Amino acid sequence: MIVFCARRVWQAGSVNRLVGASSPYLLQHADNPVDWWQWGPDALAEAVARDVPILLSIGYASCHWCHVMAHESFEDTATAEQMNEHFVCVKVDREERPDLDAVYMNATVAMTGQGGWPMTCFLTPEGVPFYCGTYYPKLPRGGMPSFTQLLTAITDTWRHRRDEVQQASTQVAAAIRTQMAGLPDTEPTITAELLDDAVAAVLRTEDAEHGGFGGAPKFPPSALLEGLLRHWERTGDPAVFDAVSRTAEAMARGGIYDQVRGGFARYSVDAGWVVPHFEKMLYDNAQLLRAYAHLARRSSSVLPESLARRVAGETVQFIVDDLGTAQGGFASALDADTHLEPGGPGVEGATYVWTPAELTGLLGAIDGAWAAEFFGVTTAGNFEQGTSVPTRRSEPVTEADNVRLAHIRAQLRTARARRPQPARDDKVVTAWNGMAVVALAEAGSALGEPDWVAAAVRCARYLLAEHVVAGRPRRASLGGVVGSAPGILEDYAWLATGLLALHQATGELGWLHDAQRLLDKAIEHFADLEAPGSWFDTADDAETLVARPRDPIDGATPAGASALAEALLTVAASSDPERATRYRDLADRTLDRGAVVLSGAPRSAGQWLAVAEAALRGPLQIAIATTQPRSRPTELLATARVAAPGGSVVLAAAPDTVPLLTDRPLVRDADAAYVCRGSVCDRPVSTPEELRSALQRV
Repeated sequence: MIVFCARRVWQAGSVNRLVGASSPYLLQHADNPVDWWQWGPDALAEAVARDVPILLSIGYASCHWCHVMAHESFEDTATAEQMNEHFVCVKVDREERPDLDAVYMNATVAMTGQGGWPMTCFLTPEGVPFYCGTYYPKLPRGGMPSFTQLLTAITDTWRHRRDEVQQASTQVAAAIRTQMAGLPDTEPTITAELLDDAVAAVLRTEDAEHGGFGGAPKFPPSALLEGLLRHWERTGDPAVFDAVSRTAEAMARGGIYDQVRGGFARYSVDAGWVVPHFEKMLYDNAQLLRAYAHLARRSSSVLPESLARRVAGETVQFIVDDLGTAQGGFASALDADTHLEPGGPGVEGATYVWTPAELTGLLGAIDGAWAAEFFGVTTAGNFEQGTSVPTRRSEPVTEADNVRLAHIRAQLRTARARRPQPARDDKVVTAWNGMAVVALAEAGSALGEPDWVAAAVRCARYLLAEHVVAGRPRRASLGGVVGSAPGILEDYAWLATGLLALHQATGELGWLHDAQRLLDKAIEHFADLEAPGSWFDTADDAETLVARPRDPIDGATPAGASALAEALLTVAASSDPERATRYRDLADRTLDRGAVVLSGAPRSAGQWLAVAEAALRGPLQIAIATTQPRSRPTELLATARVAAPGGSVVLAAAPDTVPLLTDRPLVRDADAAYVCRGSVCDRPVSTPEELRSALQRV
C-alpha cells in the first residue's frame, strides 16, 4: 500500500507549525522554509507513515552557533526543500525540554566524543538516534562536510543500507541506557576526609594567575564557589578562601562581568576573563549572586567587602530590571548576538564594546580619556576590529573619582541603550526562577535589602499561581501562559529551595508548607524505588524516551539530584520531628550516592560539595524567639544572617508559631537565639555578641 502524506509548500511570508509554540527559540524558526514539527507523537507518526528518518535539531534562543546554522541553512530555500523531502524535521528548545536534550546529548557525545549546540541528530521513526553531530556549515570546511552533503549521505544510507542504521541505533540506545544507569550504592560516603580530599583536588587545578579552575574557555564556577566558601567556613583553611577570592575578584574585574550595566556573561573565551561569550543567562547570574552575597558578608582584606557587595547589588539590578517580566518572574537569557538590521545576521558583542573615539565623542576629551584608561579601552582593542570589552582592573582612588565614575557609567548606559539590543528569551523556567528566588531571598536577608526579598516573593507567588498545576510544576511559561512540558526534578528542587529561603527570610509558615507539598510530590514521582537515594530527572508518568534521563554531574546548572539534596536537607532542618526524620534520611542517602561524584569529579560537584558541607555542620539551625514584627528584624536575626555559615537555617518568629520555634521560648521576656543541630541546642543567648561567639565555636 502506498501512503501519500501531504507536505506543506513554503511561500515567502508564510509560517510553519512552530508559529503556535510556547518557546521563543521555536518561534525564531516559525518563518523558516523548513516544515518544522514540534516534538510529539504526531511527528513520530509522520515519520512512520512516510518511512523517512527524523532530523532532530536542538538548540536554545541565545545560542550563537544556533543562529549561524539557522541563517546559513534553515533560512535557505534549497536546503529546506532537501530537508522537507527526505526527513521529518523536528525543532526542540533544550531549555524547555531538557529531558530530550539529555538523551540525545548523551548519544551525540557517545558517537562523536563531544557535544554542543545546535545539536543535529538523525533518528529512526521510533526516536532512536543512529547519527549525531552538532553544527554543520553551509559549505565544507576544516574537514567537516557541508550540511547538504550530510543530508545526502544520510538519505542514501537510509534508503540503501538500512541494516547499518538498525545496527547503529541499537548500539547507541544501549550506550544511552548504560550512561543513565545511576550512581552506585557503594563507598565512599560523605565524611570530612572525603570533602577535604575533594577540595584539595579542586585547588590543584586552580589558575593562580588569572583565577578560576582549568584553562580557556573559562566558565564561572558558580556552584563550586558556594561549596568552597562553605568548606572554608568549616575548616578555616586560608588557601580555600584565597582561591575563592581570587576567582571572584578576577571575574568581577574582567569583561565577563558587564562593567557598564552589571550581570555576568555565559563564559570567557580566554583564560583571563577578558572577552566573554556575550549571552547572559538567568541561571548563571542567580548562582553567582548567591556566591557574591555570601562572600560580601564574609568580608576580608583580600577581597574588599565593597567589591563583592557592589557586584551583588549590580547583579540584582540586572536580574530584576533586565530579566524581569510583567508577571513577576524572570526571563531566561539575553542573546549572544545583536542584529544590527532587522533580518540581518547577528553580531556578537555589538551592544557592549567600545572604542576610544566613541568614548571621547560621548564623554568629551577629558572624561573620554579617563574612561578609556579606567575600563581598558585601547586603540588596539581586546576584541574584534579594534573594539574593546570594558574591564575594571582597579577601584577609584578618591571620592571625587567615585562620583566621576558613577556619572560616566550612567552616560554609557544611556548611550548603550540607544544601540541595537540583543534579543531576550522571555521564557520563564521554573528551576532557574527558583534559583533566583533563593539568591534574592538570601542576599536580601544577609545584606539588609528588603526590596530584594520582595522581588523573590513576587516571583515565588507567580510560580505557585501559574506554574504549579494540580500540585505539580510545569517547566516554563511565556507571557504568563504556562506551557505543557512537565517539570523535571530540578524544577521541583529549586522551587522548593526558594520557598524554604522565603520561609527563613519572612518567618511565614505558608512557604514551608508549600515546599513540603512540592517535595512530597518529588519523592512520589522521581525516586528510584530500586535504589534509595537515587533519582530520575523525569517523572514516573513522563513521556517514555530511549532511556529515562538522570545525570548526577553539576554542570552549568546543578544536577537535579544535588539540588534535591539541598531542598531535602533544608526542609528536614525546618520541619516537625516526624517529617524531619523522613526528609533527612532521604537527604543522607542522596548525599552518600553523590559522594561518588565528589571523589571522582570534584570540579563537577560544586552543589554536592555545598550540600555535604552543610550536612556535616548539622546543618546548623539558628532559631530566634522574638516578639518583634517580621517587618523589623532584630539585632539577633541580623547577626545570625551575617555570621551563620552557608547552608544554615536561620529563622526568627514568635515561639511555637513555626516548627523551628517549638518549645524554644523567650528568655525572661526577651528575644533569645538557639543554636541547634536537630533537637540538640546550646543554651539560648540574648545578645549579638553572645550569638557571634556561639557561632564561632561550631
